[in-house]
Amino acid sequence: MHFLVAIFLLLTAPLHAEEIVLGMDNDTIAITTNFDGSSILIFGAVKRQTPIPDDPLEVIVTVAGPSEQLEVRRMARQFGIWANSDKIQVDAAPSFYAVATSNNWDAVLTETEDLRHKISIPKAIRAVDTKVSDVENFNNALIRVRQNSGIYSINEGGVQMDQDTLFQTRIFLPAQLTEGDYDTRIFLTRGGKVVSAYSTKIGVYKVGLEEFLYSMAHEQPFLYAIMSLIIAVLAGWGASTFFRMIRAQ
Repeated sequence: MHFLVAIFLLLTAPLHAEEIVLGMDNDTIAITTNFDGSSILIFGAVKRQTPIPDDPLEVIVTVAGPSEQLEVRRMARQFGIWANSDKIQVDAAPSFYAVATSNNWDAVLTETEDLRHKISIPKAIRAVDTKVSDVENFNNALIRVRQNSGIYSINEGGVQMDQDTLFQTRIFLPAQLTEGDYDTRIFLTRGGKVVSAYSTKIGVYKVGLEEFLYSMAHEQPFLYAIMSLIIAVLAGWGASTFFRMIRAQ
């Protein structure tokens, strides 16, 4: 069904030398109080005016959450105890980053093209203000932690292709998402070089009670603190009453 939609988009697209025609089953993710993750199907087609070249076509899809600044510290054993030692300042790291490719990484992109377009996970992280020589180790540690928690991922071979024209992949989004616009990029490559690119956005927003609590916590922190205190007192009183009733029986 999704491939049929992609074909329709392909036929109705304006004529260019080579162009990505993209579709998604959903371009908005709603974060509610019981949100436990979601996924988005990204599919599309390649519009051409010329015959398909001999070099195989590859596709890369990336989805990046809003960037954030953070510090990455290294623990070292000092005087018999573990303590923070060196640190680096990361100027921009995606709060979420997923990469899916149609083939093994080495087959879809060269190092030079990766440096130019900032596609791989390490290239998407920008570290600054460093006085240490092994910045790469800090970046690798950050990536490893975030991969283990499911907010960074790479899925080699996760993009399905049909006749070098139609493609689709599914990007999984974990429960711990940062609200905002998620930059979505699609790259066509041949021989490891980018021949075409397309970008769009996926909106991730809090709704309902989640949005109300979030807005109150940031816009009216005093009222939010009072409300939290009242809820805690009521919860404690309710639990105490409940246990007294049980003991009385």
